[in-house]
Amino acid sequence: MTPVEVLLVEDNAGDAVLMRQVMGESKIPVNLHIARDGEQALIILSDAQFRPDLIILDLNLPRIPGSVVLERYKSTTPIVVFSSSWNETEIQNALNLGAREFVQKPTDIQEFIDAVCGIIKKWGVRHESGTTSAG
Repeated sequence: MTPVEVLLVEDNAGDAVLMRQVMGESKIPVNLHIARDGEQALIILSDAQFRPDLIILDLNLPRIPGSVVLERYKSTTPIVVFSSSWNETEIQNALNLGAREFVQKPTDIQEFIDAVCGIIKKWGVRHESGTTSAG
């Protein structure tokens, strides 16, 4: 089975390490790429050779916030916002800007693991070549 290409945009090193571990143990093989801020994410996504199957995006990022990444990156690639925000306006804004789903980051470790596994299971599907495009 070909690994699912996932771009994780996450500035919290602890969350990124935990997500890498969870994805490494997933039944669905994942090739994880990590951007530490919104600016780095947009640079990675501007590379026409890189076609992620899924983007997991935090909202509260340095340099360029997740909402701006959503505004600037238009693609058929599913983007799931994985954020600690409980602000209903931020949630609705992210969905309006094109996020396919908004998953609130749990503070409980097992709930966090379950949430990441759920995102991968639901959205971690390979796209046929040419179905994603940067815009």
